[in-house]
Amino acid sequence: MLRKNQAHLIAPILTGFVLLVAGSSLLVPARGQGREDGKALFEKRCGGCHALDRDKEGPRLGGVYGRTAGSIDSFQYSDALKKSKIKWVEDTLDKWLTDTEKVVPGNDMTFHVEKAEERSEIIAYLKKSGR
Repeated sequence: MLRKNQAHLIAPILTGFVLLVAGSSLLVPARGQGREDGKALFEKRCGGCHALDRDKEGPRLGGVYGRTAGSIDSFQYSDALKKSKIKWVEDTLDKWLTDTEKVVPGNDMTFHVEKAEERSEIIAYLKKSGR
């Protein structure tokens, strides 16, 4: 219990707490922003093997959204992926990034993105990058 002469100590503490709580929402990125968060995640998680504008170890991913799997002529895909006829949209990309082997057994990509939010951001970035 506070004494009358200690009440003035509460206001700065409460003000600091309110500012901390209010400011913390600025630190958490909003879902679906895509362009900035997705770009950073793409570069971090995918950029070692993929680029938007050129083939690397993996095929170029610029314009991948809406494209049929295995359809870039300049890249040598696995037979399994070429035969899959998958169209890359949100659902198929999410499943692919979750577990490539489950989606297309025998494909050459052994990689996954564990966190659903990261997959969502990467997919939003890929969707926007093809426009």
